[in-house]
Amino acid sequence: MARPDKAAAVAELTDKFRSANAAVVTAYTGLSVAQLKDLRRALGENAQYRVAKNTLTKIAANEAGISSLDDLLNGSTALAFVTGDPVEAAKGLRDFAKDNPALVIKGGVLEGKALSAEEITKLADLESREVLLAKLAGAMKAKQSQAAALFQALPSKFVRTAEALRVKVEQGGAGTPAPAEAESAE
Repeated sequence: MARPDKAAAVAELTDKFRSANAAVVTAYTGLSVAQLKDLRRALGENAQYRVAKNTLTKIAANEAGISSLDDLLNGSTALAFVTGDPVEAAKGLRDFAKDNPALVIKGGVLEGKALSAEEITKLADLESREVLLAKLAGAMKAKQSQAAALFQALPSKFVRTAEALRVKVEQGGAGTPAPAEAESAE
């Protein structure tokens, strides 16, 4: 029978896996307590960094339906559980790892899909969700402005063409039959 403290730790980790958008597995050997504190601060408010035992983490991940982390759970392991924007947390991990080579990103999982360390670095290179949404909104607004200008130009061009045709008909047609005359000639 499992000890109550280990069962509670597994239940807590399972809950974190289920509630997180992403989880990043790291090796932290060689980092001081002060550096770990700085890392937690660098991750932002929407991520929690937690040191965990590998066997308990494997059990919790499997209970949460995530089996892709089993190969990553060896050596000193800590996890970043991301509940907000995964790009922000990935940037925090990447930037901290640049300044502190003792932190090694092993891989992770994003919305149930396994990610390699390289994919997490690529994720960190993306712009934040808010910036991407703002760019999308700007592009959509620009397309709407172009469409509005086109729709506004069409009636004015039609009016100019109709006015030129009317003037031509009033002047005697200059070789072009009026629409009524063209129909009666047929």
